Amino acid sequence: MSQSLTIQTAALTSAPAAFTIIYAAEGQAPSGAAAPVWSGTGLDWAVTASAGAFKGKQGQALDILGQGGSRVLVLGSGKTDASTPLNAWTDRGGSLLAKIAATQTEAVSVVIDDAAATPVAIAELAAGLRLRHYKFDKYKTSRSDEPNGTLTITLHVADPAAVDTAIADRGAVVDGTLLARDLVNEPANVLGPVEFADRAAELRHLGVTVEILEPEALEKLGMGSLLCVAQGSDRPARLVVMQWNGGDVGVAPLAFVGKGVVFDTGGISLKPGAGMEDMKGDMGGAAAVTGLLQALATRKAPVNVVGVIGLVENMPSGNAVRPGDIVTAMSGTTIEVINTDAEGRLVLADALWYTQDRFKPKFMINLATLTGAIVVALGHEHAGLFSNNDELAQRLLNAGIASNEKLWRMPLGAAYDKLIESKFADIRNSVGRPAGSITAAQFLQRFVNDVPWAHLDIAGTAFGAGTSEVNASWAPGFGVALLDRLVRDYYQG
Repeated sequence: MSQSLTIQTAALTSAPAAFTIIYAAEGQAPSGAAAPVWSGTGLDWAVTASAGAFKGKQGQALDILGQGGSRVLVLGSGKTDASTPLNAWTDRGGSLLAKIAATQTEAVSVVIDDAAATPVAIAELAAGLRLRHYKFDKYKTSRSDEPNGTLTITLHVADPAAVDTAIADRGAVVDGTLLARDLVNEPANVLGPVEFADRAAELRHLGVTVEILEPEALEKLGMGSLLCVAQGSDRPARLVVMQWNGGDVGVAPLAFVGKGVVFDTGGISLKPGAGMEDMKGDMGGAAAVTGLLQALATRKAPVNVVGVIGLVENMPSGNAVRPGDIVTAMSGTTIEVINTDAEGRLVLADALWYTQDRFKPKFMINLATLTGAIVVALGHEHAGLFSNNDELAQRLLNAGIASNEKLWRMPLGAAYDKLIESKFADIRNSVGRPAGSITAAQFLQRFVNDVPWAHLDIAGTAFGAGTSEVNASWAPGFGVALLDRLVRDYYQG
């Protein structure tokens, strides 16, 4: 197992570790408040900085061996001010962790006395440290050449108490993101529908009300669309309902719905074998919803929220749903199954209908690794956004920019909706390649009525997107920070 990570704060004037990292803004020497740190490390800032080419520009570094074997690494932070985006500080924390990890040290001090480094900004840096540090290595046997024990990073700041408060608040969202990463990274033989539901039930200790609906209850509700996906597997379906009631009694909740296909073979419409192992991540939407509920409950968000996740496994067998079968959704809508690999929309159809019917939410947002077509359209840089409400869509776009979990809005329309009509049932679950992500969204829209709704197709961002400043994991936990930012900025208080 890799090193664990501890982040703590200290005053600027406190003694640093033998390995000290100092951020220096472009054209600015560190303030007088940190003078004892410079003398304690044997660094004469004015002489050293003026003697060389170091100007504090972004990406510049000055590595100095000080007295008694101490080491000082001065990092240029460029021109920072109050307008610097907070997610730039998150990225800075991620790149810093990569530098620290390369040294295999056990203790490091990071001195931050930039005037632009507000407690919230420093909390973002701490979040970046934790997000980049994450590894899913629980199934790896330990290696003698890997560092273990604990890496302790001390942040020397002007107001440690204020920074501690900000780190705790931001840390709740980091915890939710890391939970989502764990769930997506977990192999499907370990995490089936029942096991996933059990993991969600652990949120009860945070004050989240959790209900787990089993197949008999789902049959009574008429969820023929969701259940048909699960019928080919020996592992039974689950629908999990999580409620966080942090707002005023009687106020309509915000609703988040997640696709939770714990493994997707494609069913009878079997996928190609190459890359099928990635389909353990086809529950990325459900993972994000679960991580979000943990984040909101941990930070005691003053808002009412419901999270609903449909958990199934899509397998071929003698009991599996077939192409050409017709099933009836909870809404009463009949669906012709054209392609059993277009299963996520069948799960979400019943989950969305159930959510709007039972909870009468202020809005519904669903997340799903729904279509390969969205990856063709947007790659791994943006998730696709479809919505029937311009205000909700714009707020999501804004939250995506703020959280660096970016979205791109895609169209909906009557011409696309007509394409999903069936010869033998009300609608069909697959139309073919043209506009594949759009027709999938049109299918989902049939089950939301007039509730403000957004569909996030996260097939390109939930897993396999490559590393970034804040993520070295196959699964980045996409969606938790995005939706927490939406709730914070528009729906609290």
